[in-house]
Amino acid sequence: MALFRDRFHAGQVLAEKVRKYAGSPALLVLGLPRGGVPVASEVAKALRAPLDVFIVRKLGVPGHTELAMGAIASGGVRVLNEEVVQSLNIPDSVIDQVAAQEQRELERREIVYRGKRPAHAIEGRTLILIDDGLATGASMRAAVVALRKREPRHIIVAVPTAAPDTCATFENQVDEIICAATPEPFVAVGRWYEDFSQTTDEEVREILEQAETWVVQE
Repeated sequence: MALFRDRFHAGQVLAEKVRKYAGSPALLVLGLPRGGVPVASEVAKALRAPLDVFIVRKLGVPGHTELAMGAIASGGVRVLNEEVVQSLNIPDSVIDQVAAQEQRELERREIVYRGKRPAHAIEGRTLILIDDGLATGASMRAAVVALRKREPRHIIVAVPTAAPDTCATFENQVDEIICAATPEPFVAVGRWYEDFSQTTDEEVREILEQAETWVVQE
């Protein structure tokens, strides 16, 4: 049984869970593209906070791309799932090849989503980092590692739904982890949405453009 009609509905539910952060100094909501951006937009709108994207690319196992052997994020950060890498005996050369391909896509998306708009500053800010759900958490972990290097004041990870074990693993990695629902068996993020159709690049760009019209805290 689905928990959310779509990602916008999920964002509205999640916004209630993070409402205590409204009015926090230097608050910034970050969505992981593409699916995390519509969720994040509803949270940012409810908190009257600025919205930006933080781009992470999953490193899929060749031939089994849905299985993540790691992820890369803006800023040159790479996080590997050592369990997957070792169990499948994936050589460094294969990891490097996949990472190079995903780096090109990451850079393309930076241009497509923002155009000429600069990224928001990270240092000293309270960040609410959002995706549409957490299965393995590889992409979110890469984002957290990358953002830590930019010295924010706080990092809060917030998602509408997550695998219970994955949600728990973030407790010691961020200032707060908020998972609105942790159903079991989890299976997959898409199971908990009535509409889990893919968010397009154009939709991400439009959401970011609309966000500039909101009353924001800077």
